[in-house]
Amino acid sequence: MIQIGETLVSDDLLEKEFVCNLQQCKGACCVEGEAGAPLTEEELERLDRDYDHIAPYLPSKGRQAIAAQGKYVKGWDDDWETPIIDGKECVYTVFDSNGHASCGIEKAYLAGKIDWKKPISCHLYPVRVQHYSAVVAVNYHQWQICGAACQLGQSLQVPIYQFVKEALIRKFGEAWYQSLAKQAEKRTK
Repeated sequence: MIQIGETLVSDDLLEKEFVCNLQQCKGACCVEGEAGAPLTEEELERLDRDYDHIAPYLPSKGRQAIAAQGKYVKGWDDDWETPIIDGKECVYTVFDSNGHASCGIEKAYLAGKIDWKKPISCHLYPVRVQHYSAVVAVNYHQWQICGAACQLGQSLQVPIYQFVKEALIRKFGEAWYQSLAKQAEKRTK
């Protein structure tokens, strides 16, 4: 583990490699699992504020599920998360003509309709952040559906922390990321 300020970062972020391979997985992380994407309190406010700008990018199935369940729900762990449809995909999931899943929130962002890309938990994936009373744990979440991403990351030699650079900076700031990158450089020398 590496300590940077009040965060403890798993060595896996520096040692393991990962690059999403959407051609292989087709965005399975938006569909698989038992719960929706974790949301922060700030993201709840943003969903309330920006939903009218996001809704046009969602399929009717997603909009209907949001009308029935809400823009966010409390999960089994009492934390906020995105609702899911029939125990499968996130309500904000959009499918293209090839069956590839992507995020309707991100589509609204890319169209310039909102000022945030998508939930930070999605942007950070495969990194998961867990807040404890004295420290924030930053860990790699290994999931079998991401096998192709691990293989692609290995072939391209891209460590996890580099793959999620933009999201880590969004979450923790540029100075924090530079500290992490320096730690990684020390290890490779």
